[in-house]
Amino acid sequence: MDFTFSEEQQAAVEAAKAVFAGVAPDGVPSPALTPGAVADDFDRPLWAKLADADLLSLLLEPEYGGAGLDAIALCLVLRESAKVLARVPLLESTAAALAVQAHGSEELKAELLARAGRGETVLTVAANGRTGHDPAELAVTARHEGDGSWVLDGVQTAVPWAHNADLVLVPAHVPATGRAVLALVPRVHEGAVLAEQVSTSGERLGELCLESVRLPARDVLDADGAWEWLRALLATGTCALALGLGEGVLGMTSEYTGKREQFGFPIATFQAVAVQAADRYIDLRAMEATLWQAAWRLGSEAGGALPPAGDVAVAKIWASEGVRRVVQTAQHLHGGFGADTDYPLHRYHAWAKQLELSLGPAAAHEETLGDLLATHPLG
Repeated sequence: MDFTFSEEQQAAVEAAKAVFAGVAPDGVPSPALTPGAVADDFDRPLWAKLADADLLSLLLEPEYGGAGLDAIALCLVLRESAKVLARVPLLESTAAALAVQAHGSEELKAELLARAGRGETVLTVAANGRTGHDPAELAVTARHEGDGSWVLDGVQTAVPWAHNADLVLVPAHVPATGRAVLALVPRVHEGAVLAEQVSTSGERLGELCLESVRLPARDVLDADGAWEWLRALLATGTCALALGLGEGVLGMTSEYTGKREQFGFPIATFQAVAVQAADRYIDLRAMEATLWQAAWRLGSEAGGALPPAGDVAVAKIWASEGVRRVVQTAQHLHGGFGADTDYPLHRYHAWAKQLELSLGPAAAHEETLGDLLATHPLG
């Protein structure tokens, strides 16, 4: 595996750095200071800048105004976004658009993708915290009617950006076949009701209740493996967010310990401090290596002892455990200053906990990896 990024991927990183340079983590609403959700909407001005920089269409094909890049490019941009706690549905909207591009009808793709790439249509995904690959675990069911339409029933909790996205891509279990489908549900639709929820990071979530929601056939993606691949992409993107956040936090900690003095010396020169920082640096490098392995496998036809789900599970295990250790060590090395709500570290801590648990904590992915090893023995 070659870790060298292509010129196009590196250009995406530079564009992302330019856009996110104007975002100050200090300005991100604090869940510790704001009752309920920190804001009613995501950062729309930043979303417009991402669209202007062509960062919302990175993975779309040129015929839809995109650059035709891969999951690695998306993860590179997500990594930069998390360093400054950018409040935008970049992962969810891009992943949903990519699912439509891969499995949608020509009519649906022509109507939706270019608008999504320009930021005019915002998408999100109703992904829950479960990690199993059994479609029966999905909270929403779908049945195929004789006229070709689909009817959805069920309740999906903790849907990110649900109150602000135009369309929610809902994974649903089809009892008649045992398969999973992906249904595009408009935010305002007969039979669809949204209730308020709030994430650990203070972001506004939605509980989506679907009662006999009828959709035309063109709005349902029923290709084999579509949900499993989409979920792997979302988990990998979450790992990229965790890596970027961890790197941002370790940078803050390095700067602080280099200036904070005790007994006439910067505390960064103390062995106990240096060892803890070094351990967290190792965590970040492991998070990075497993992230790129997973992202590469998602877009590669290369074979392996395990399917791509194994690499995704390993990456999410490292991301969940690593980002938790990084923020805990940062809090410890900052002392009481790290708990000061005038300082942004407490915001990173809340975001890190949300990312740790999103799409399954480490223990859940360890179970997934164990199941894969049982069915794909090594050696």
